[in-house]
Amino acid sequence: MAKTKDIASVLAFEKKLVPSDGYFYGTTWANKGESTPLALQEKSVRGTISNRLKAAIKNDPAKLDAEVEKPNLQTVDACALGTEQDTLKHYFTLKILGGVETPSACNNAAFKASYQQAAKKYIEKEGFKELARRYAVNIANARFLWRNRVGVEQIEVQVNVLNKGQDACWTFDATQYSTRHFDYDDAQVSQLSEKIAHALSTVDGCLMLEITTYAQLGKAQEVYPSEELVLDKGKSKKSKVLYQVKGHAAMHSQKIGNALRSIDTWYPAFEDEQITAGPIAIEPYGAVTNLGTAFRTPKEKQDFYTHFDKWARGEALPRVEDEHYVMAVLVRGGVFGESDK
Repeated sequence: MAKTKDIASVLAFEKKLVPSDGYFYGTTWANKGESTPLALQEKSVRGTISNRLKAAIKNDPAKLDAEVEKPNLQTVDACALGTEQDTLKHYFTLKILGGVETPSACNNAAFKASYQQAAKKYIEKEGFKELARRYAVNIANARFLWRNRVGVEQIEVQVNVLNKGQDACWTFDATQYSTRHFDYDDAQVSQLSEKIAHALSTVDGCLMLEITTYAQLGKAQEVYPSEELVLDKGKSKKSKVLYQVKGHAAMHSQKIGNALRSIDTWYPAFEDEQITAGPIAIEPYGAVTNLGTAFRTPKEKQDFYTHFDKWARGEALPRVEDEHYVMAVLVRGGVFGESDK
């Protein structure tokens, strides 16, 4: 239990991986130089009733027929390649910042000094090499394409460094990199991870990457921008609203960021053969919303706060993997103040 004098009730960290939105273009694999922005199309369709029905309806043939005959009218957004296009071009930039050893807000000088000592010790010992390698692999394997990655014939990821005086570029065949593990140390991954690690380890580090991905899907195939969460539909009758920027189909920067930080293989259930989550996004409680599960619970003492409260006050953690996890959460950023009551 932390002493009252050692509690930071105001504690925040700015995120250090800062992606832009991802923009969608249509092109051809044979001529990637020519591309056109993809726009959303609105569709109105007549669907069928397929949800679970009450027992009184499903057990009565007449009522079931009457229910099934009802039209299920829907208006949705959709996005697809042109009839002569077979490749999706996905473009975004990624800024990687240093200075994780300095909180953006902290109202306790004693805690700040203790944390900074722990953070500097980690940087001197580990240098963000493990985290950087995992971020680099997630760029190389095009995890950020999400559903657009499934069933693709070929995927090419082009990475360019935009910083002045740091000209460097790499081209990855994403099909050669699994999304299930990070056991890669080839020359290109190593070079990219060194750049990322150096930026994260430097107090005022900044690395700007331009990432362009080509995914050969097939002519006129549907592509999947981000879906908007519409809390107040108002007069809108759309059942699905996709993300666009001034008419240009796009992917949320948050969704790209989630993919890049999906590096947590250190949670307890990862080795369980009954669990198929694979690497999960770095989160304080290991939350995976589509599975409705938190893989890092305070009860098991594997959550971020249990580790951080000890580590930031100078106590050694049982495993170096726990330190990697704590630092990855801080790279993610967030508000982590502790109640002083």
